[in-house]
Amino acid sequence: MLAQRRSTTAAAHRPESTQHPETLRLPATMDDKPDISEVQKFDKSKLKKTETQEKNVLPTQDVIEQEKADKS
Repeated sequence: MLAQRRSTTAAAHRPESTQHPETLRLPATMDDKPDISEVQKFDKSKLKKTETQEKNVLPTQDVIEQEKADKS
């Protein structure tokens, strides 16, 4: 009976991954990769045309000097 208690107690203190082997991650195999057949069938012509405007606003010299003064 004491041996049973010890094994139960030891199991309770093990990390979760050793208690539940299904939670362990194995290396990816071909079966684990997603099915991309739907992506290959996708019709790009159904997408809407958009214009991308990239913004890279740099601070002016006045803003830089003011931030320096605020930090001091």
